[in-house]
Amino acid sequence: MPDSPRRRRLRASALLAALVLPALGAGCGDSSGRVTLTVLATSSMTEVLGEIGTAYQQENPDVRVRFAFGGTPEIADRLAEHEPPDVLVTADGASMDEEREHLGGRRRVIAHDSLTIAVGPGNPRRVRDLRDLARPGLRVAVGAGTVPVGRYTRQVLARAGVQVRWTSEETSARAVLDRIRAGEADAGLVFITDLRSAGIAASSVPIPADLNVTAAFPAAAVRGGEHEDTADAFVSWLLTPGAQRLFNKYGFVTPTAPQ
Repeated sequence: MPDSPRRRRLRASALLAALVLPALGAGCGDSSGRVTLTVLATSSMTEVLGEIGTAYQQENPDVRVRFAFGGTPEIADRLAEHEPPDVLVTADGASMDEEREHLGGRRRVIAHDSLTIAVGPGNPRRVRDLRDLARPGLRVAVGAGTVPVGRYTRQVLARAGVQVRWTSEETSARAVLDRIRAGEADAGLVFITDLRSAGIAASSVPIPADLNVTAAFPAAAVRGGEHEDTADAFVSWLLTPGAQRLFNKYGFVTPTAPQ
């Protein structure tokens, strides 16, 4: 059978999952007696959780935290494995609902975010607003309808009354951004914090607040781990002032709803 573009993308996704989600034993301890927590998280939190893990370990020297990042399909695959992680962090509540059978501790929203239109450096196609995404010939990448950024994107486009014929559907906001950075798409909707991570490799076109969404990032301990209480304590710590300052540093917004 010919090697179709879809097959090549699936093969590439499998390779990315293997690189981003290395084999990890859940809830184990090391030779020093420290507890090791494995946190499986949305790739949109790669940078901030890296710094948060360091801060947590400084306050809790008896706990080691390590992270595995990926899009929703990779996260679902990992949760289905024999040795699940200890903590799950997703980019919307629907993704948590899909994995409720794996969750043990109480779910908490640890950060908020919104969407922006990502374009090439300097905005070479002169995208001005959401309506321009419907322009003929503009290559638009979006998240698939089954992943958080894709669900948020469809809400924004519906509010704006804009119908877009996108050229690709991706597994995460980072994958949408990668399309734009590689010059394979002219525009796409991503989380504001993802756009910030791209630096000068991409530019942004703001979305008006009345058309935008408030994206909620929930976290919860995973049922069945050896250290479920420790995992739940880590999730609670993510809402402390020190942790929230780090989320704010990377552009995330502190949750205002009661937890």
